[in-house]
This record gives sequence, structure tokens and C-alpha cells, in this order.
Amino acid sequence: MVGFIIRDMNTVPHHRRWPWIAGAAIIGVALAGWWYFGTSRNQEAKGAGRASTTLVVTTRSESRDVPVRIVANGTVTALQTVDFRPQVTSTVTKVHIREGQNVGAGELMFSLDAREAEANVKKAAAQVEKDKADLANAKRNHERNTELFQQKFISQSALDASQNQVDTLAGQLAVDTAGAESARVGRAYTEIRSTFAGRAGTISVREGSLVQPGSNSLVTITQIDPIAVAFTIPEKELPALQTALAAGKVPVSASVKDGPPGAFKGVVTFVDNSVDSTSGTIKVKAEFANTHAQLWPGMYVNVEVSPRMLRNATVVPAQAVQTGPDTRFVYIVGDDNKVTQRTVSLVYVDSGQAVIDGLDPGARIVVEGAQNLRPGGAVQEAQREGDKGGAPKGEGRKGKKAA
Repeated sequence: MVGFIIRDMNTVPHHRRWPWIAGAAIIGVALAGWWYFGTSRNQEAKGAGRASTTLVVTTRSESRDVPVRIVANGTVTALQTVDFRPQVTSTVTKVHIREGQNVGAGELMFSLDAREAEANVKKAAAQVEKDKADLANAKRNHERNTELFQQKFISQSALDASQNQVDTLAGQLAVDTAGAESARVGRAYTEIRSTFAGRAGTISVREGSLVQPGSNSLVTITQIDPIAVAFTIPEKELPALQTALAAGKVPVSASVKDGPPGAFKGVVTFVDNSVDSTSGTIKVKAEFANTHAQLWPGMYVNVEVSPRMLRNATVVPAQAVQTGPDTRFVYIVGDDNKVTQRTVSLVYVDSGQAVIDGLDPGARIVVEGAQNLRPGGAVQEAQREGDKGGAPKGEGRKGKKAA
């Protein structure tokens, strides 16, 4: 046919050949375009079929006990801080401690001029001895008078007078004995001792300084070991804390800035008797051993306490919980590798783990790739770097906690 056309075209005059050539070219272009666009549509259809499966990362929901951790900012405070002041007017004769020194309970810190106090003690002791001698003599006289009265040699009034003398001297002895004790107390005021073990602060006097009651403190002693940390917890956690305290000791951990978490271990020792209505919190104190004096009064620390435990809680990675317009939900992967949407309620979140209600343990849920999903969509487990075999994350790592 083509040959016929060519032979026939040879017989056609030259000025009439061009319309035939143009028509043949148009037909050829149309056939080529039809073939090209048909092939492209087939490739797009195949690509669309492949894109209907979404790559995701999944895991299994777990059931375990989860402690409810409360993290708060705390302030280190001393259990005892005492300003020691003089109780008598005197002169400092000896300073027995240094600034910043650790002192023990009962340790002598300052000696005051005690000469007058010692003289008063001796005088009071001598008066007591005189009273004892006078009383003993009065008792002997009364015994003799009793015998004479029985023999009718003295009257009843004479006997009563001797008995009165004994009673008077016994009372005087009691008065002077108390005076002697007062003198000894005054003598003790000239020795200022620490009432507990602690650390000495700035010493404001030196030997020869005149001190008197009402003057500035001689030194401040602060107890360092053990030491307390004050912090606050939300009022909603108060019932759980009270229940835990009734059952036994409630452990607390603390850490300093740039230090290892939970480096210090203590127990709750105090819960305030009222809630701060402004902040909705309640003040709590915990006591810590501080043998190496790493905690210092006034420091800020991070405190962690777990007043209650969520028993048999359903736990999933926090990123698996999606937030919708009105509810929270997770995507569950079925045996047919299609996802369904399950509404859940969020109970507690901590360290990348979420405790939820509304989901059974062991469910295979989507952790990564949920933003591309719709209910009923097909999914495929993504091969993560370092994984082997391509098994679902939750199935391929049974026995391990969800990351």
C-alpha cells in the first residue's frame, strides 16, 4: 500500500505533493501520542496501587505496675539552727572553737569570767552546811525536851517551842539548799556549750570581750547531718501520701544541679497541716543523711517522690497516643494489617511512657507513621536501621519494655 502511495505520488505533480505529506505526518504524531499517554496512565495506576500501603513502626501495649512520680524543686534546710547568747554579764576568758568548726553535743565553746559565780557557789554551800548543823542541834534539844515533858518537868508550850525551832531550821535549810543550786546554775552560765552536734558559723566575740544578756549572739550552730529538704506537692496527691505514710516510710530522692539523678536518699518526715489555697500545694519535708556535707542549707535541689502506684496499668509509648478534636486515640493494627482507631483516656505520662484506659494489654499499636493513617488503611512494618527480619517491633521484641 505504501509502495502504491509512493509510486502514485511520483506521478502527482510537485506542487500537489505537500498536502499528502502533511496529512501523513499528522497521523503519525497522533498515533505516537496515543501510545505515550496510555503507557503513562498505566504506570500511574500501578504507582497508586503501591502507595496505598503505609509504612509504620508498631509495638505491643504492656501491663505493669507504674509508680506515680512527683518531681518538685526543694530547698535544703537545717533541722536545727540556734543562736547562742550570754545569760549573764561577764567577760569572755576563752574561745574554745574556730569559725566553721564541727562541734559535738555538749562541747564547750566559750568560757566567761567565773570568779564571782564560783564565790557565790562556795558561799551558798557554806550556808547549807551551817543550816544542817543548826538543824541537827535543834533536833537533839527537841529530843531532850520530849523526855523532860514525859517526866512532867517542862510544859507543853516549851515542847512546842523546841518543835517549832526544828521546823524553822528545816525550812531554812531547804531555802539555802535551793540558793546553792541557783548559785551553781549561775556558775554554769559562764560555760557556753553546744546543745547538739553541728557546724559553727561566724564568731562575733574574742577573748576579753564584754558580753551581757540581750547582746548579739556569740555564734550560730547549724545542724548539718542529718539535714532536711522542704518541697511542695499538689494537693490531689495528699491522700495517697497520707496512706503511704500510714503504711510505713515514704522514700524520697534528691539531686543537685549537674549531679547524678537521685544521688541522695531520704524519707518523708513532715506534712504541713494546711494547703496553700493560692497555689493548691501542701508543704512536705524529708530528712536525708548528710555524712559528707554535700547538702548545704539554702541549696536548691530536685526532689522526686512516689506516693502511689498504678497497679496493672496499660502502658504504651507516649508518642502512640494521638490527639483528636475531642478525644485521644491510638491506631490498632489488626491481623489483616489494617488499622482501626480506638478512643482512649490518658491517665499518666512519664519518661516517654503513657498509662491509658480503654485498651487491652498486648494490642499491636502504631508508634511512628500515624500522621499518614486513616481508619481502615493498610500498613506495613517499616524496616528500621539495626532491626533484623522485619518483624513487627512489638512482636519481634517480646519481653522488653516499650521504648
